[in-house]
Formats: sequence, C-alpha cells, structure tokens
Amino acid sequence: MPSKKNEGKKLISNNKKAWHDYFIEEELEVGISLAGTEVKSIRMGKCSIKEAYVQVTANGELIIEGMNITPYEKGNIFNKDPLRTKKLLAHKKEINKLLGQSKEKGYTIVPLEVYFKQGKVKLLIGLGRGKKLYDKRDSIAKRDMKREAEREFRVSMK
Repeated sequence: MPSKKNEGKKLISNNKKAWHDYFIEEELEVGISLAGTEVKSIRMGKCSIKEAYVQVTANGELIIEGMNITPYEKGNIFNKDPLRTKKLLAHKKEINKLLGQSKEKGYTIVPLEVYFKQGKVKLLIGLGRGKKLYDKRDSIAKRDMKREAEREFRVSMK
C-alpha cells in the first residue's frame, strides 16, 4: 500500500548524487515552467538532473540550470534547447525562506527528484549542507552494513 507522501506520484528522474554529497535538511515541492514538447519528452522518461543546480535570481525567482530534457523526437520546430534555464514555480514566501537559509554558510539548493503528480511535472528541491569526505565514507559504510545485515537475514530465512 503506497504511503500518503508517494500517492499518485510517478518518478521520472532522481539525483542520487545529491543525497551522497549533501545532508538534506529541508525539502520543497515546486512546479516547473515547461513547453509542450518538453513535457512529452519527460513523459517518455528522457530527463536528467544529475548536473543541475537551482539558483535564486536577482528579481526573486527560482531557476534551474543544467537540467537536461532530451528534445522530443516528433517535436521538430517546437523543440527547445535541452539545457535551457527553466523557471521554477513556488510561492514568494517559500522562495524568501530558501534564499535566507541558502545565504547561511555551507547551504545550497539542490534538485532531488523530477516526477509527475496528478498530471503535472513537479521537482523536489532540497536545502543541503555539503558533506565532508569523512561523512561520505561514513554513509557508505553504514549503507554496506545495512546491505550485509539484509543479506544475512535473507539467508537465515531460507
């Protein structure tokens, strides 16, 4: 049974590297301003946010740069540049809160997931604090220990 948080949500792309490189303190779901052919391309799963980053512009708008949406194969002249900057849709209050927190030392706004929710493309962004090398090693060690424990549990169940 799906949880309330994931209800009606179809994941398109996620950014595993963000979880590896940052401690994610807060998450915010925002919309993306897209063209029609970009939405069709995302429906086909042709979207990547691995190299993307989120910025707040001088006039207080959120934008995402480096998000790659492969051009729709049947879009011909209506296709847009795959790496163009896209405006993110959020309330002014939320943007100001993110901006204030991102100005603190070591905080950055990173894209985490792209998904469809009730027929609309949504982006989950997170406020992250960068991990040091020893933090990354620690999280890798914890993940390996968890994997080993699950493997041993499965073997003992048989």
